[in-house]
This record gives sequence, C-alpha cells and structure tokens, in this order.
Amino acid sequence: MRPGAGSGLLVVGDVVTDVVARHRGALAAGTDTVAAIRTVPGGAGANVACWAAHAGCRDVTLLGRVGAESARWHEDALVGAGVRPRLVVDYEAPTGTVICLVDEADGAERTFLTDSGACLRIGPEDWSAGRLDGVGWLHLSGYLFFSVTGRALVAAAVRDARARGVPVSTDPASAGFLRELGTARFLALADGVDVLVPSRDEAALLAGAAGPEEAGAKLSGRFPVVVVKAGAGGACVARGGVVRERVPAPSDVVVRDSTGAGDAFTGALIAARLHGDGWREAVVAGCRAGATAVGRVGGRPPERRGPT
Repeated sequence: MRPGAGSGLLVVGDVVTDVVARHRGALAAGTDTVAAIRTVPGGAGANVACWAAHAGCRDVTLLGRVGAESARWHEDALVGAGVRPRLVVDYEAPTGTVICLVDEADGAERTFLTDSGACLRIGPEDWSAGRLDGVGWLHLSGYLFFSVTGRALVAAAVRDARARGVPVSTDPASAGFLRELGTARFLALADGVDVLVPSRDEAALLAGAAGPEEAGAKLSGRFPVVVVKAGAGGACVARGGVVRERVPAPSDVVVRDSTGAGDAFTGALIAARLHGDGWREAVVAGCRAGATAVGRVGGRPPERRGPT
C-alpha cells in the first residue's frame, strides 16, 4: 500500500476548543481543586493535520465544521501550524468543546468531558470528490463514525478515495464512544479503510484481544495495515495477520500532558509515508512526535506560519 499519485494530505475531522485543566491527585468533590487551566485549539482531526505539517508534510488540508463564534480563531491557529483550513462555518451549533482533566499525579492520565457541538453536524453535503484533487493520502478522524451525518461522509469519502487509488487511514478515536457505537458496527463502517491506527485500548476492544500485538495481528486480517499505538510501550505494525515491526518508545520522556499524543503519532506517521519512508521509519517518526507531544500542554505542535 503506497500513497496515491498526489502529494497532499487531506484530513477530515473534528476541530474543537480544548480547556485543559492540569491538577494533582483526586478531585475534591463539592469544593475547589487547584489546577492550571489553559484554553487551546484542539480536536483529533485538526491535531493530526497540524502534526503532519510539523513533521514536514508541505501540503496539508483540513476539512472540518466549526461554530461561527470561534471560526476565525481556529482558522488562524491552523494557518499558523502550516495547515490549509477548509472550515465549514455552522451558524446553528457552536464549536465543539472538550474539557481535559489531566492528573499530574497519575502519569498525566486524561479524563475528557466532551460536547461535540458543530462536529456532529459535518456530513456528505460538506464533501465532494473534487476535494481529493492533488491528494496522496486521506485521513478520516474516528470521531466521524459517531454521528449519523459523519458516517454518511465517511462512506462517500472512502468510495471516492478508492476510485482514485488514494489510501485511507483512520483512528478509532475513543474507546468510550466505540463501546456505545458497538465494535462490530465500527468495523463494518470502516470497511475499505487501508490503514487502521488504534491505541492499545481501542485495538484490544475492537479485536477482543488483550495485548497490542495480538490485537494488531488479529485486526490486520481485516485491514491491510494496522499500527497499534501503545504509549510508553512503543508501537507495532501488523500486516496479513502477523506483526511485522516493533518500535520502542523514546526513553527519558518528561510527561506534562498526554492530550494529542496519539494524534501527533498519526500525523508524523502519515507525513513519513507520504515522504516515501517504510513502515518502520514511519513508526519511529510517530513515536518521536508522540514523545514531543506529551511534553507540551494541549494537543498541537509549536506554531509556525504556513499556507493560506
């Protein structure tokens, strides 16, 4: 499986406002808990696009849906990260908001409170086959699978990408939402996806297997390539029912906030593949990006200026 004829990356997915609250230890119910709080741009799809640009992909476009109240702020943040925004402005629903509770006493473990807002309203009317012009890779954020209109967009995008020979990747996005949707339903909806990039927990849930390698091997009987992200445990690549590559995570990583680490991995992985790297080299790049991400607050890389 190789990139398509184009050189660009198109990411379709969620753009949200993250409110990151870093605290230490259990929350004090019914009263105050001291926290360091920041409001930053986020969303799994948007994060993947930004990290792909940060990793050297020169042509990255993001299709997403945002509320009118913060559309300009999100557009400016994407441009600053080197991403070409194609944001559909929704005048009836606000931009999605996620409150990220990060416990610094528990390895920066995250708990999310999610109001998906306008993200839930992206649909096939926001898609056209022409969006694939010049595109060599299409990434679909897993959050698209959790709304009726998002699922319709996925079906249209996968169909058009296959017709053009453009590889498609997706990440399952949320173990909690996967349980609500149902694993069998997700797997059926993801039919036609070339590269599945689940976390360790998502892979175990989808495969009904405990370890990341066992889960990846099992899932690769259904998808051509499965890359399982295991955080501090590194990552593995499975194809044809067999684990082909194992890559350790970088050592001596200082964890401040694990928000977006998986998105950083995915963005760098795709950028490397578009650059022509093999799977092992691409996974090494993904692990490095994930290690960089956990040392930062929020899910985005350092800002730079890019295309308009």
